[in-house]
Parts: sequence; structure tokens; C-alpha cells
Amino acid sequence: MTETTSPKTRRGGFRLQLEPRLSEPSRWFPAAVSLGAIFVALVLGGIVIAFAGGDPFRSYAHIARASFGSLGVISDTIVKATPIILTALACSVAFRMKLWNIGAEGQFIMGAFGASAIVLTPILPAETPRWLFVPVMMLAGMLGGALWGFIPGYLKAKFNVNEIISSLMLNYIAIAWINYWIFGVWSEGGFQMSAKFPDNAWLPRLLDYAESIPAFRGLTTHAGLLIGILAAFVVWLVIYRSRWGYEIRLIGDNPRAANYAGINIARNVIFVMMLSGALAGLGGMSEVTGVVHRLQTSPIAAGYGFTGIIVAWLAKLHPAVVILVSILFGALLLAGREIQPSGVPKMIQGIILVSLIASDFLLRYRVRLIRTEVEG
Repeated sequence: MTETTSPKTRRGGFRLQLEPRLSEPSRWFPAAVSLGAIFVALVLGGIVIAFAGGDPFRSYAHIARASFGSLGVISDTIVKATPIILTALACSVAFRMKLWNIGAEGQFIMGAFGASAIVLTPILPAETPRWLFVPVMMLAGMLGGALWGFIPGYLKAKFNVNEIISSLMLNYIAIAWINYWIFGVWSEGGFQMSAKFPDNAWLPRLLDYAESIPAFRGLTTHAGLLIGILAAFVVWLVIYRSRWGYEIRLIGDNPRAANYAGINIARNVIFVMMLSGALAGLGGMSEVTGVVHRLQTSPIAAGYGFTGIIVAWLAKLHPAVVILVSILFGALLLAGREIQPSGVPKMIQGIILVSLIASDFLLRYRVRLIRTEVEG
């Protein structure tokens, strides 16, 4: 008789297995994934800086000192963060309903144009008091952005035109539109800028009160920050404490259920895109009246709308977190330009965006390490 023996098994190596998540992860998990994505992005950015011959540790240390090292630079960081807050809020509102508004940059520009038109047309005379000038310019800025948001919203609602393409193309039209005005109709002496706004058309700054409060001397933070904080609070109320906000979230999560519940999806698409555009337009108004004080292409079309997309994604569309993340990105923009005017800040922004998009994979799939066994 021959005796048969069963093959013995022995431990092999390990393999990774991906499993779709069947339930929502813990509340802390998305925040942890985002922080991990930022860490990975900074490591990758440091590698690129080192490859280019720089010292990544000294570069990041310089960014920290130049952004938060003194009260003056903190003020400048907040100035950079203010338009980002408003464009990120604009993106957050649209993204909450799964509307991919990539046109916040153009809406920002048209908001700056609308606010400038109040001064340059002029709709209000130069001697108008500030308490009237500023609110009217705010309304005009919001109207300019809302109208620019209405176009892709209407095309999406009525003809199902892809809002990514339509809103993106409108960015370039907005730049061409304001170039027409500042190169010709509103040009000051043939230069590529309009005349300077009168002082009473400026947003008040901390340094305006330096005579009575000496600590404010040299601080450029302006009232646009208060506008951004108030806008974040209003967005939070609308999204999380109103019936309309519930409709927005329901459409974003389950459009079929929203349609079954009798919610008018087409109308909400238009209104949400207009609200998103109005917030971005308010950002353009704050920048043109709080910082630039004239209509000019280069400081206005500076990519704040595209930065707002990254910030909204990083903040997981929460209005309160948007403020914090915007300040961090304001620091990156302010101090990064001391290292290199354009390359380093934009490179790090791009790496962060790619890392964030890639990290969303971990929110949809669970990665498991499995020990494999082999026979023999």
C-alpha cells in the first residue's frame, strides 16, 4: 500500500487587497486623510525643491516665518486669504450639490468689474460717503458674479450642457471683457489700468485707525475679512439650517430621491450657480476695493478662483474650515513668492490638489494587508 500525504502549507508573503467601503467611515477619517495628503504633498514638494538645488527645510521654515513671524506679516497673510475665503465658499456651495463650478475665477473677475463700474461709470459720484459707496459696490459685485454664474447654470438646467466646460470657458471671456475696458474705455493715460478709486470707495483697513490705536500702524487687513466671515456664517445657515440647504444636500447625495420628493432640480441648479457666482463676485469686490483700489487685470485675475477649488476640497466643503484652510493658503501665496514669484507656490498648490484627489480613493476603498500561504 502506498501512503498518501497531504501537502503541507507554509506561510508566504503579503498582498494588498482593496475592498469597497460598505458604510460611511468615521467622522475623523476624512480629516485625517486630508492631513495625510497635505503631508505627502509637502514631502513631494520638498523633493522637487531639493532636486532643483534648494533646501526644503529652510524653504518651509522661511515660508512659516514670512507668513506668521510678526503681526505685520500675519496681517498680510489675512489680506491674501480674504479673496480665497469667498471663492472657496463659492465652490463649496456648488460642489455640495455636485455642480462642478470651475468658473469661480471668471465670476470673481466680473464681481470686481461690477464693483468698479459703480465708481468708473460713474453710477455714484466721487463724493458719495463710504457708508453708501461700499454697500452699493458689494451689491454690484455680487450681481456681476451671479450673472456670470447664471449662464452655466441655465445651460446646465435647460440643455444639460456640461457645467465644467461652460464655466471654465467663461473665465477667459471675463478676462477679455475687463481687458476691453481697462485698455480702452477706462484706461488711465493709455496704461493697462483704470483710474484710482476715491478713498471713500475703499474698504476700511486697520491702518486707517492707527492714529487712535497705534498698534494698527502698518496693518493692511481690511473689512473684506469681516465680509468673508459673515459670508461663511450665512452659507452655514443656508446649507445646514434651512429647507433650501436640505434640498441642495439631497440633490447632491441622491438626485433620484430629490426628484421623487418633488424638488425642482432645474431651478435649484440655476439658483445654486447664481449663489456660487455671487460669493465669488463678492470676493472680486473685496479685492478691488480693499487691496488694488483700481481695475487692473494682473492683480485681479491672479488665480484666486482656482485656489478656491483646492481650499473647498481640502475643507471638505465646510464653511468654518474654509476660513482656516484659506489662511494657510494665503500664507503659502504670500511667503512662497519670496522664494520664487510664481513657480514654488503654484507647484505646491498643484501637488496638494493631486494628492487630495488621490486621497479620495481611501474614502471609497478599504486597503487590507493579507498574508498569503503556499502549498509545498
